[in-house]
Amino acid sequence: MYTLKKSLGQHFLKDEPTIQKIIDALKLHSFENLLEVGPGAGALTKQLIQLPDINFKAVELDEEKVVYLKQQYEVLKDKIISASFLDIEMPFEKPFTVIGNFPYNISTQILFKILDWKDNVPVAIGMFQREVAQRAASGPGSKVYGVLSALVQAYYDVEYLFDVDSSCFNPPPKVMSGVIRLTRRETPLHVKSERAYWVLVKTGFNQRRKTLRNALKGQFSPEDLQDDIFNKRAEALSIDDFAALTFRMKS
Repeated sequence: MYTLKKSLGQHFLKDEPTIQKIIDALKLHSFENLLEVGPGAGALTKQLIQLPDINFKAVELDEEKVVYLKQQYEVLKDKIISASFLDIEMPFEKPFTVIGNFPYNISTQILFKILDWKDNVPVAIGMFQREVAQRAASGPGSKVYGVLSALVQAYYDVEYLFDVDSSCFNPPPKVMSGVIRLTRRETPLHVKSERAYWVLVKTGFNQRRKTLRNALKGQFSPEDLQDDIFNKRAEALSIDDFAALTFRMKS
């Protein structure tokens, strides 16, 4: 058997209806290569390895779980990358889908890793702490709309699929969970540069209680700052608003 490691934020999904809902969401997309992040005890894995004509790999940091999975499922013998997802190189040469019950202690970093691979990851479906899932999916005007929302949504359409109660896990986490789907945007966001967009979003939300005129005064000319849009706070701007503003930045 195996042990549960709190240090790795291990909460293993056990609820079969929830597992099936995640698999059903995955099946709505066509793909040839699939990477599962954090398979743990294999709740999702046992379903994923049955998908026909799929090149499957999993990445798992916990060596004990790697040994367990290889013992349970012979097909995984050469399919598991024993490492942290945050440290690995791209696992496939061709585009691949990402799926997982993601470790909550690194969930935001996982999303940024997917952004690093955005040209090769058209779809990602994952379980997150509900707060993180809501932040990734929220739009302007929401209290949880922020840096994560604006950066992820610059490259992906994000759908909040469903809540998952803590009772669906062993051991139950102290927080609710949520499943989201990231589908890469068909039309890239039109920006002056990727760097300009990231700087603008991070600077604007870093002082989210201030108006943009005060938060962004170093990025724009005094003349531009007279525009009414700078009376707003960052949380009121859509990603298209931020994108348009990049072309007016001083550098």
